[in-house]
Amino acid sequence: MSEQTVLVSAAKMKKTSAPEARPLPNRLHSLDALRGFDMFWIVCGEGIFHGIASVIKQKYSLQQNSIDWQIAATNDLNAIEKIFVFISNQLHHTPWNGFTFYDMIFPLFIFIAGVSMPYSFGRQLELATNRSVAKKIIYRSLLKRTIILILLGLVVNGALQFQGYENTRFASVLARIALSCFFAAVIFLNASLRKQIIWFIALLFGYWAMMMLIPVPGYGAGVLTPEGNFAGYVDRILLPGKLHRGWYDPEGLLSTVPAIASAMLGIFAGQFLRWSQQQWTLWKIAIILFTAGIILIATGWLWGLVFPINKNLWTSSFVLYAGGWSIVLFAFFYAVIDVAGYKKWSMPLVWIGANSILIYMAAHGIINFEYTYQFLFGGIVNQLPQVWHPALIWVGVAIIQLTALYFLYRKKWFLKI
Repeated sequence: MSEQTVLVSAAKMKKTSAPEARPLPNRLHSLDALRGFDMFWIVCGEGIFHGIASVIKQKYSLQQNSIDWQIAATNDLNAIEKIFVFISNQLHHTPWNGFTFYDMIFPLFIFIAGVSMPYSFGRQLELATNRSVAKKIIYRSLLKRTIILILLGLVVNGALQFQGYENTRFASVLARIALSCFFAAVIFLNASLRKQIIWFIALLFGYWAMMMLIPVPGYGAGVLTPEGNFAGYVDRILLPGKLHRGWYDPEGLLSTVPAIASAMLGIFAGQFLRWSQQQWTLWKIAIILFTAGIILIATGWLWGLVFPINKNLWTSSFVLYAGGWSIVLFAFFYAVIDVAGYKKWSMPLVWIGANSILIYMAAHGIINFEYTYQFLFGGIVNQLPQVWHPALIWVGVAIIQLTALYFLYRKKWFLKI
């Protein structure tokens, strides 16, 4: 970046002076690690902690709620056992309204994808001699990625089993990632920061207005139950194939609209980082990110008093609340890894994050990791008490996955979509 560009950027932000410009990194190590941290829980981490919690549950004859799967801890547990039970409880989705750590995994991944956009697209546009041609190339890449992710989502849903149209689920996690990031990218590439903020506000309030003001036949307006919500009604009318939850689909059509705002939160964070790294100290940046996250958490919680925090509906309050926690987590990883320089501990997470879609696909049907575990470790584990087997299965799976991902990372073999 030239000195003139830095001065112009500083003037736009109304800064009268700035420290000497630092070169912008091509990748944020902390972002790759955070992506791996996010993916770890759904490919093996939850199995490990649920398995350990099951041991503790049996040891103390603890009660587990059949609706939300929460294990009721008692004073008989020691501090370490309470921590394992607490983490296990956080690795279940809330049945309807509410929030757990597990509810944050999906929006965190979308947020991370948003953070990377100002780096990848911004760099392409800066190096291009013709911005319009560069944008066309980006659009083609975006469209290709969107189509591929939608098709991969169908594969994860079992479409290749050919069980018929009515038994095929077309909505998917990967499709929501694809669509939310596609439309967020289009907004980023064509709108100034001021207009991006307007789009962000319009998406959240527009979705809130539709959910609260448009009546659903037989239920009326503003009914936020599984059967009576407007997003579910749209799914029943327009979404082809099978709905995941019968009355609605948690990755349905209308609820993808606020997910665009989740990606835009990441875009805002990425733009802030690219600008601020030329202006402020890295510690100041981390503190500002953390503060912004806390403000969003508080704002989402307050909005949730009238428009409940709900992952299934991806409510506007959920966008802000989950987005706030995403920024807090990102600020922590950024401060520890990129600012303080403690990177070595995070390398296993980077191995996961560098091939996140690949390991997601592998863990959700393409590879039977449990069979591989049984082949490699079954003889040893079978000598141990049966109560520990569920946890040890997933420890073995984690070892297999990390070994494979380390090999791919060393070879620089990455699944690029």
